[in-house]
Amino acid sequence: MPIPSHLPERLAITLWDFIWYTRTGPGEPFADLDAAFAQAVARGYNTVRICAMPYLLFGSGLDTGTLTFSPLGEYGRRTRWYDVRHRTVLDGRRHLLALFEAARRHDCHVIVSSWEYQQSSAFLDDPSWYEALRAVPAAGRANALADALADLVDFLGEHGLADRVAFVELHNEIQSTWLTEALEPGETPVLGLRPHLEEAIGRFKARRPDELVTVNYAWVPVGEMRGIPANLDVAVFHPYVYGVIDELIDTFALRDTGRPFPQERAFRELLRPDAPPLAEWGPDQEWRASATVVPAREIYLHDWCDPERFDRWLYDRYAFYRYGMAERLRIWIDAAADHAAAAGVPLVLGEGYVGYTPLLGTFEEGPVGRAICLEAIGHAVRVGAWGAVVCSNAAPHHPMWQDVELQVTGTRLLTGARS
Repeated sequence: MPIPSHLPERLAITLWDFIWYTRTGPGEPFADLDAAFAQAVARGYNTVRICAMPYLLFGSGLDTGTLTFSPLGEYGRRTRWYDVRHRTVLDGRRHLLALFEAARRHDCHVIVSSWEYQQSSAFLDDPSWYEALRAVPAAGRANALADALADLVDFLGEHGLADRVAFVELHNEIQSTWLTEALEPGETPVLGLRPHLEEAIGRFKARRPDELVTVNYAWVPVGEMRGIPANLDVAVFHPYVYGVIDELIDTFALRDTGRPFPQERAFRELLRPDAPPLAEWGPDQEWRASATVVPAREIYLHDWCDPERFDRWLYDRYAFYRYGMAERLRIWIDAAADHAAAAGVPLVLGEGYVGYTPLLGTFEEGPVGRAICLEAIGHAVRVGAWGAVVCSNAAPHHPMWQDVELQVTGTRLLTGARS
């Protein structure tokens, strides 16, 4: 399906994920949607990418007229995407319309996605959303998302707002979701999910043949590109290169919960002096830890690290990884572009580019990370990508939002705009 003529020639994307509904309290970044869009446009963006909570709003059967979102206690207070400050009550569908109405006023478009089978439900004040998601049989989850997303686009159409949709993603980072519970023993997520995703994409297309639909991948799965659905309309990848951050993740077993967490080494090298031991820390409500795919020990380290020590740990080792990180970025984007060209679909880099760092860390915001972001945008332009982020951290809920110069430079490089 060709790109509809009413959509921008290039998508300059800012990643608003699920924060546009979890942080709407006084002084929060999305207390005023018009202000957020105005700031985005001033930085050169024309597209926002969100978790539209489709299953909650159109599949769960729950009452979404008074949704209460709340902090996770002390859990996640200094972790990106988890630092919710206020308890807020929203009419979910009304808030969705408000976002799309604001997008129209500011001549922006919206990439409609879902983070629901990863973490969105952790921010509701009760487990009803999480339980509704888990109750869907694993083999039927992709289809359930397709139905909910079709209903969502129908709903927008009823209000004259469907033209604001850039494209629809069945789900964010498909390899790292509870959809993988449908896999047979020995199947890898990329290869094993393909038939489920192709069926769901076909199901969405049968109802909304006028909309571009796809899924996205948490990295570029070189070596398993044959597992990408053949019927998607946009090739979307998140080339987080990690490199030196991989060493930190492995050293402190942040994502390998089968290994003990090296508490004493963490105290020596990364943590603040007032940090509690991992075993004595957690969310106020245990179900909320189960409602996110991010391991508790990774959130713990981000919450309790000294950001300067964390950054210094990376800088001390970065020289050993510099070339490899640059090569991974280039090769991944080249491979993604080649796949998109072979499939005859546009390429979008929906997230990137360094990796997951603490909220108050500055490794990606500093000279190394800034250079990697601009290098990634240069590659995106070189391979003719339809769209890209400047950086996943370039959004109203991250400190990088204040770096207007970087974002203006990045969006101008991407779109070819002149000052």
